[in-house]
Amino acid sequence: MNIRADAAGLAYQLGSIAAIAERDVLKLLRDRPRLAVNLAFPLFLVAGLGSLLQPTVGVATGLNAVTLAFTGVLAATLFQSAAAGMISVVEDRETDFARVLFVTPVSRATLIAGKVCGECLVALVQAGCVIAFAAAIGVSVPAGKLLALVPVCVVVSVAGAAFGLATIAVLPSQRSAMDVFQFLIIPQYVLAGVLVPLRGAASWLNVISLLMPLRYAVDLTRTAYYAGTAGYRETVVGSPVIDAAVTAGLGTVFLIAGGLLFSYRERTR
Repeated sequence: MNIRADAAGLAYQLGSIAAIAERDVLKLLRDRPRLAVNLAFPLFLVAGLGSLLQPTVGVATGLNAVTLAFTGVLAATLFQSAAAGMISVVEDRETDFARVLFVTPVSRATLIAGKVCGECLVALVQAGCVIAFAAAIGVSVPAGKLLALVPVCVVVSVAGAAFGLATIAVLPSQRSAMDVFQFLIIPQYVLAGVLVPLRGAASWLNVISLLMPLRYAVDLTRTAYYAGTAGYRETVVGSPVIDAAVTAGLGTVFLIAGGLLFSYRERTR
């Protein structure tokens, strides 16, 4: 009897996670301007800036700068989209939707898991569009590399959502969350080596870069793409083991800390 009850309870919690995640995906699909901007920005970086960097970065490294930009932008898109999407938690708090959720017969962990899963799905949809566009403009994405990128994309999106949850948990409003996210994300495009590998960078710049969560996500993505190729040493600046451990570790820490803090603030409102 207890086994059946536990199974029914688990099924209910999983169904709740799926319902909350579905809501976030539908919100993106219905918000055409947001969808257009979220897709146009990474595509511009891959095709536009990648082509502009070819005469300098491409010549210096011997690599295709568009392909190099693709791998960095793919990681950045996953991380930024999932992180920024968690701002919807603040929006739900301001509209008291979060309070409505918290009185439903599901745990806070389930509610947070649903939000994280939803924003990760949104990020993965956008990443799929980036990959399709890159392939359309000539970037080589064979099946083997695509399979290697899939688990990396999932890990990076979860880390991004966890980073977003931990950030918005300490912010009072949606407006402040948007401003702070701009400050936290944009510098990482440079300091994490999204468009240009950090190999050979000044020591002080490298130290600052080590503090950027996106650096490890970018390096991990390039490891999956360039593994076994001549360009691996030019593009991957760290250890894949360390990159994976840091990305997963930070994601876990951010997820737990953000979840606990958010739950505490909702209880004390």
